[in-house]
Amino acid sequence: MLLALIALAFVAAALGAPLIVRAARRATARFSHRRRIEPPTTAYDPGRERRAEQRARQLLRSCVNDVEWAMYRDLGFIRVAGRKARSSRRADGAFDGPPPYAYLVYPLKPIVAYVPATGRLLSEYCVEFPDLTGGATRLPASDDVLAKWMALTSDESRVIGSANMHLVGRQLDPARVRRDLWRLSEWERRGQASAERRPIAGEKRSVIDDRASTGSDPDRPSSGPDSRRA
Repeated sequence: MLLALIALAFVAAALGAPLIVRAARRATARFSHRRRIEPPTTAYDPGRERRAEQRARQLLRSCVNDVEWAMYRDLGFIRVAGRKARSSRRADGAFDGPPPYAYLVYPLKPIVAYVPATGRLLSEYCVEFPDLTGGATRLPASDDVLAKWMALTSDESRVIGSANMHLVGRQLDPARVRRDLWRLSEWERRGQASAERRPIAGEKRSVIDDRASTGSDPDRPSSGPDSRRA
């Protein structure tokens, strides 16, 4: 009986050996092919993300207007007026009053819709623009702001219609958004005050400026020949 079992084992090994060899060859071939097609790993560059963000900021600055760029530079977000508000904008780019609704565009965060006249928060819209270059899973912060700005200013209805809408508070703290609205109002107030203090081009200089520029007092009689004759 033992001899029969040993003989069966030898027969099974002889029959299964080709199958085992073929399976090992296929596994080896797959491993070798995978090693050939995998790109070589590069060392981590800690400055790559910073350089990408610098390029993104330069691109954003070249696309938005001066007020929007200053807003993003000073506050970290951009306000975009709604489509209906943009249609009623004056020729100089300003509004007769606060727009009926607007958006706060944060980097790598949802878009927040609100009412500028009252500060009422409406909704937050989750949109994502992945990095299609293959370098990272998401865009640099300024590129993300630019993508949202371009989407809202070019096709607002499609962006808002395809976004995931939630009440404010799903991802953003409402208290923080209200604080940002207060910061925006203070920023605009300071900008308006500095614009009012700025002298108008072509305006006549005051008497004090004339004295400072000529070094003379217009009320003092001149010391020329005419004055001595008098």
